[in-house]
Amino acid sequence: MSKYITISDEIRERIKSGYYPVDKMMPDEHSLCREFNCSRMTMKRALDILAQEGMIYRKRGHGTFIIQSSMQNHNVNVLSDETVGLSNLMKDRKIVSKVIEFNIQFPSEEIAKILSVSMNTPVYHIIRLRIVEDEPYVLEETYMPSNLIPDINEEVLHDSIYHHIENKLNLKIGGAHRKIRASKSNELDQKYLHCGEHDPILEVEQIGHLDIGIPFEYSFSRHRYDRFTFISVAVR
Repeated sequence: MSKYITISDEIRERIKSGYYPVDKMMPDEHSLCREFNCSRMTMKRALDILAQEGMIYRKRGHGTFIIQSSMQNHNVNVLSDETVGLSNLMKDRKIVSKVIEFNIQFPSEEIAKILSVSMNTPVYHIIRLRIVEDEPYVLEETYMPSNLIPDINEEVLHDSIYHHIENKLNLKIGGAHRKIRASKSNELDQKYLHCGEHDPILEVEQIGHLDIGIPFEYSFSRHRYDRFTFISVAVR
């Protein structure tokens, strides 16, 4: 597991346990770097994860503070150090990708911040339907920086983007931060996943990082409620 993820896990647990009082400023980055024996960049990435989760906020010139409302946040957040992609996860099954939308655009302020790029950096915008054994399985919407992940084309989209990243670009995929939530089906879900108007959808929001900590993917995967199982294993 990447060190910045290990650090973010520890700080998250400290926040939840009350180790850091919610009404006081957290230790500064220099102090945390000394405590965890890491570089400022590693600590910044660790704190970025917690900021994206809505647990902390940083005010320039004032320090880092805990967001009190995060203590009552009951969303399911999954932090994984292994991201394999659907093609690898189901490599023994027939998988077909249907490209619904594929273009290059400038990101919104929110997406640029999540991907750690400027708003002038072109990003891929991809919507794909993933079909497993001739049944619609998941509807994916993905944003990726085109300068970091070049040469994506229709051929790549019909195969595996993760295979392209690791085997063609020789980059190593690291961890991913995921949020899983229930949602109502929309028109795309109903059209491509064959959902009813009132059927619930399980949505997985994911920020994928390379092994060097750089975010390369911001995606939303929408699953039919009857074709998605979330399994969590706790080891003591």
